[in-house]
Amino acid sequence: MVELQPAIPMLRVFDEGLARRFYEGFLGFGWEWESRSAPTDPLYAQVSRSGLRIHLTAHFGDGTPGTHLFLPVTGLDELHAELAEQTASFSRPTIETVPWGRVMTVVDPFANHLNFTDWRLGDQ
Repeated sequence: MVELQPAIPMLRVFDEGLARRFYEGFLGFGWEWESRSAPTDPLYAQVSRSGLRIHLTAHFGDGTPGTHLFLPVTGLDELHAELAEQTASFSRPTIETVPWGRVMTVVDPFANHLNFTDWRLGDQ
Protein backbone atom coordinates (compact mmCIF):
# COMPACT_ATOMS: atom_id res chain seq x y z
CA MET A 1 0.00 0.00 0.00
CA VAL A 2 1.31 3.43 -0.95
CA GLU A 3 0.82 6.15 1.65
CA LEU A 4 1.92 9.65 0.77
CA GLN A 5 3.01 11.92 3.60
CA PRO A 6 2.78 15.73 3.76
CA ALA A 7 5.48 17.46 1.77
CA ILE A 8 8.22 19.36 3.59
CA PRO A 9 9.13 22.43 1.54
CA MET A 10 12.78 23.43 1.32
CA LEU A 11 13.62 27.13 1.24
CA ARG A 12 16.95 28.68 0.37
CA VAL A 13 18.40 31.02 3.00
CA PHE A 14 21.65 32.95 2.96
CA ASP A 15 22.15 34.12 6.55
CA GLU A 16 21.57 31.86 9.55
CA GLY A 17 21.11 34.69 12.06
CA LEU A 18 18.57 36.43 9.86
CA ALA A 19 16.75 33.14 9.22
CA ARG A 20 16.53 32.52 12.99
CA ARG A 21 15.25 36.04 13.69
CA PHE A 22 12.61 35.73 10.98
CA TYR A 23 11.37 32.14 11.39
CA GLU A 24 11.79 31.82 15.18
CA GLY A 25 11.37 35.39 16.33
CA PHE A 26 8.90 36.89 13.86
CA LEU A 27 6.83 33.88 12.73
CA GLY A 28 7.04 31.90 15.97
CA PHE A 29 8.36 28.67 14.47
CA GLY A 30 10.36 26.30 16.64
CA TRP A 31 13.94 25.65 15.54
CA GLU A 32 13.80 21.84 15.73
CA TRP A 33 17.23 20.80 14.50
CA GLU A 34 20.10 21.63 12.24
CA SER A 35 22.60 19.42 10.48
CA ARG A 36 26.19 20.08 9.52
CA SER A 37 29.00 17.63 8.82
CA ALA A 38 31.49 20.26 9.99
CA PRO A 39 31.06 23.56 11.87
CA THR A 40 31.90 25.55 8.73
CA ASP A 41 29.38 23.72 6.51
CA PRO A 42 26.28 25.56 5.30
CA LEU A 43 23.13 25.48 7.38
CA TYR A 44 20.48 22.80 6.90
CA ALA A 45 17.72 23.06 9.50
CA GLN A 46 14.10 22.25 10.21
CA VAL A 47 11.61 24.70 11.68
CA SER A 48 8.01 23.92 12.55
CA ARG A 49 4.80 25.38 13.85
CA SER A 50 1.44 23.66 14.35
CA GLY A 51 2.35 20.66 12.22
CA LEU A 52 3.91 22.67 9.37
CA ARG A 53 7.54 21.77 8.79
CA ILE A 54 9.92 23.74 6.61
CA HIS A 55 13.52 22.93 5.80
CA LEU A 56 15.89 25.88 5.54
CA THR A 57 19.04 25.37 3.55
CA ALA A 58 22.08 27.45 2.73
CA HIS A 59 23.51 24.76 0.45
CA PHE A 60 24.22 25.86 -3.12
CA GLY A 61 21.67 24.34 -5.48
CA ASP A 62 19.06 23.62 -2.79
CA GLY A 63 16.06 25.64 -3.85
CA THR A 64 15.86 29.08 -5.37
CA PRO A 65 15.11 32.43 -3.79
CA GLY A 66 11.61 33.60 -4.58
CA THR A 67 9.85 30.30 -3.95
CA HIS A 68 6.12 30.56 -3.21
CA LEU A 69 4.50 28.29 -0.62
CA PHE A 70 0.73 27.77 -0.38
CA LEU A 71 0.11 27.23 3.35
CA PRO A 72 -3.47 26.38 4.35
CA VAL A 73 -4.23 27.86 7.78
CA THR A 74 -7.09 27.99 10.23
CA GLY A 75 -7.06 31.13 12.35
CA LEU A 76 -5.71 33.52 9.73
CA ASP A 77 -7.03 36.57 11.60
CA GLU A 78 -5.30 35.43 14.79
CA LEU A 79 -2.00 34.88 12.95
CA HIS A 80 -2.32 38.30 11.33
CA ALA A 81 -2.92 39.93 14.73
CA GLU A 82 0.09 38.08 16.18
CA LEU A 83 2.38 39.35 13.42
CA ALA A 84 0.94 42.87 13.61
CA GLU A 85 1.99 43.03 17.29
CA GLN A 86 5.63 42.34 16.38
CA THR A 87 8.06 45.22 16.56
CA ALA A 88 10.38 43.61 14.00
CA SER A 89 10.59 45.41 10.69
CA PHE A 90 10.50 42.23 8.60
CA SER A 91 7.00 42.66 7.27
CA ARG A 92 3.61 44.24 7.82
CA PRO A 93 1.42 41.72 6.00
CA THR A 94 -2.22 42.35 5.19
CA ILE A 95 -5.03 39.92 4.42
CA GLU A 96 -6.35 39.93 0.88
CA THR A 97 -9.61 38.36 -0.29
CA VAL A 98 -9.16 36.35 -3.47
CA PRO A 99 -11.54 34.03 -5.37
CA TRP A 100 -10.37 30.94 -3.42
CA GLY A 101 -10.38 32.47 0.06
CA ARG A 102 -8.28 34.89 2.09
CA VAL A 103 -4.49 35.14 1.82
CA MET A 104 -1.82 36.77 3.93
CA THR A 105 1.51 36.78 2.12
CA VAL A 106 4.65 37.13 4.18
CA VAL A 107 7.93 37.51 2.29
CA ASP A 108 11.00 36.27 4.14
CA PRO A 109 14.35 38.11 4.01
CA PHE A 110 15.44 35.77 1.18
CA ALA A 111 12.49 36.63 -1.13
CA ASN A 112 10.53 33.45 -0.40
CA HIS A 113 6.76 34.01 -0.27
CA LEU A 114 4.76 32.27 2.46
CA ASN A 115 1.10 32.50 1.40
CA PHE A 116 -0.93 31.69 4.53
CA THR A 117 -4.36 30.89 3.09
CA ASP A 118 -7.76 30.41 4.70
CA TRP A 119 -9.38 28.68 1.77
CA ARG A 120 -12.50 27.45 3.57
CA LEU A 121 -14.31 30.31 1.83
CA GLY A 122 -13.49 29.02 -1.64
CA ASP A 123 -13.77 25.78 -3.56
CA GLN A 124 -11.49 23.15 -2.13
